Amino acid sequence: MTDLSPRPVSDAAPRGRAQRRWIPLVVLGLVLVAGGVIVTQFLRSAVDYYCNADEIGVRSGCDGDRRLRVQGTVDAGSLSAANGVTAFTITFNDVTLPVEYDGEPGGIFKECLPVIVHGRLEGGTFMGDDIEVKHDSSYQEENADRIAEAEAEAATTCPADGG
Repeated sequence: MTDLSPRPVSDAAPRGRAQRRWIPLVVLGLVLVAGGVIVTQFLRSAVDYYCNADEIGVRSGCDGDRRLRVQGTVDAGSLSAANGVTAFTITFNDVTLPVEYDGEPGGIFKECLPVIVHGRLEGGTFMGDDIEVKHDSSYQEENADRIAEAEAEAATTCPADGG
């Protein structure tokens, strides 16, 4: 005859199976968090407002209380580096803006070249965290309409042999 009495609860379901159900949920949670971080970083860089140095504090959207991308030409004789910080000034339409960049810009960055600096304005100095040099392919793709204007500005602020 078959025993039809109920089994104790501890014998009803093996423990390993219940624990294995959480693994896909944890993996899914990690994927969602990573995706959120990536999307947030993309949106943060996409909303940096584009301004020329002469538009800071003048044009709507070019206020000092937000992240900006600022275009200007690196002034001749303004470049210095100390304690891991590179300092220089950029000029556009006869308006000069001091810039501090944490690190060494590298690449082809030098005086008398038009650049775009990403960052924030703090106390009259632009604190940059990314620099695009006009000759970068990413700069040319994103800012093709501004290259001629920047080159004309560089010609007025730097000597002919400076860049």
